[in-house]
Amino acid sequence: AGAAGGAGMPMARSGGPGASLTADQLAGVVAPGSMASLGVNSDFEADQRVPQPISGKLGVSLTRTETEPTEDLPLWTLIRNSTEALSFTNYLAFLDQLFCDANVAVSDFERLRFVGKNAAFNAIKSRRALPFNDSDSYRVLKAATEAFVMVNCGVLSLPLAFNPAEDAAYLDRRDIPNGGSLADVLANEYLETVDGSTLALPYLAVIRRKLPDIPITIPGSGSEADLCFGIIQERLSNPCLIELIWSYWMEEGMLVQTMNAITQRFQNLRPAGTALGQDPLANTEIDMLRPLNNLLWGYTQDEQHRLTVVRRNYEYDHHYGVRLDGKAVQRFRPADSRSKFLEAFHHLLRLLTSFYRQDDDTTVKADAFPVLNALKEVHLILSQGAHNQFGDLPSTARIEMLMQQWLLGRPEFREFLPTRVMVAYPEPWMDRVDAMKKLQGWTDTSVMHFRSLAMFGEQLLLSIRYGNWSDIYESTQAFNWARFWRPQAQGYIHAYRAATGVDLSVDGADTATDATLPSVLLRQRLAAQQARA
Repeated sequence: AGAAGGAGMPMARSGGPGASLTADQLAGVVAPGSMASLGVNSDFEADQRVPQPISGKLGVSLTRTETEPTEDLPLWTLIRNSTEALSFTNYLAFLDQLFCDANVAVSDFERLRFVGKNAAFNAIKSRRALPFNDSDSYRVLKAATEAFVMVNCGVLSLPLAFNPAEDAAYLDRRDIPNGGSLADVLANEYLETVDGSTLALPYLAVIRRKLPDIPITIPGSGSEADLCFGIIQERLSNPCLIELIWSYWMEEGMLVQTMNAITQRFQNLRPAGTALGQDPLANTEIDMLRPLNNLLWGYTQDEQHRLTVVRRNYEYDHHYGVRLDGKAVQRFRPADSRSKFLEAFHHLLRLLTSFYRQDDDTTVKADAFPVLNALKEVHLILSQGAHNQFGDLPSTARIEMLMQQWLLGRPEFREFLPTRVMVAYPEPWMDRVDAMKKLQGWTDTSVMHFRSLAMFGEQLLLSIRYGNWSDIYESTQAFNWARFWRPQAQGYIHAYRAATGVDLSVDGADTATDATLPSVLLRQRLAAQQARA
């Protein structure tokens, strides 16, 4: 025990610890005018604590940065679900359900929408006619495909493409909190009211406010709408969300060229520029395709009504600044090109790679502001290309290519072309395309990678095009966007490297490489492939 006191102060013993000083003890200790001081006149014990050993395992864990839900989560969910509803698998199931077996197994969402697609099919079938003999089977297929695309492409078509259980699980896997019912958030927080009654996406509401002098028309039917002056209400409130980049990557994957080679053989034509005896299909016997004879007849006769490769190529350049390479598209003279899109989009993908690396590090809070600025840039460039044939050509190209996939996916083509049964292609038409590429000496890059580029590229660009990014300044939405679309972004990056050889996940931007057209890179890889052969 010990005692302490102020300097020069007489110490008095106290009865025990915690005793307080009295006025008598302090009286006369401090001289008038001197500095005030205070002393303690008490006994206390200074016992040292005995350390208590701790045994066992201590678990320490770090979690990723938390975020908060934003009101555009329903839009991204609808885009993801609607694009998947337009997949070939759903298209094949719809045709089987329509023509073959009404009890075919489909998802609940597709079953609910079948009524609308069936009604659209019956309406379209009565209006579509071909001036050719014996082409009814092809005409019916064309009408059914148009109905399928028309109903499924509308992001706000009823019933809405929400699946609460699966959507919540997807958000949970992305570490994005679910702010409640996505349908309620969409209706009450995200969509904006235009002209007092029409609900529209915020981006389209901004466009509407730029055109206050143009009325909104509510036509009695789709064919009457084009005869009225004004904005068609359906296209404002329920836009058809389809990106032409899907068709571009399918064409780079040789889908259209494969079907062209087959129709030429069907007509007994040798490809232009091919010497006698050098046509790989010349010695093939097409008797296996006899069950498809009538469909191929109608498809061949309808060639004059399909989009030409030149028209598609000019529109690819107008939308994205990309174009095909080949003899059919020489002397290319575009009037308006998106020359900065490819560089901006690839810059965004490189930033996403850096963001994901930071986001996976639980000791770092990832910075989403660079991603936000890149999204603004890509959104601006995309909106500049939303003109000319933007409203009709993407859906028309999708209808034509879905029909090509369906024809190639028929079992007859499995026997006609030397396909590889043991390769697990996700869709039945894909091995036919790869087999044709092998026969013709085209690129040996599998069509699976081009399908991934088409599928993931469409989802990413739709979320950028129709998001109101020009009016967003907080990084939270860009943060959520990056997490939400991570599987698609990284899937696109991998497929782009597999197809073109350019790795967009490498740190350090190479502006020249990022801006190089995919068709140029594909031509270089084909030349290297042929040089090694």
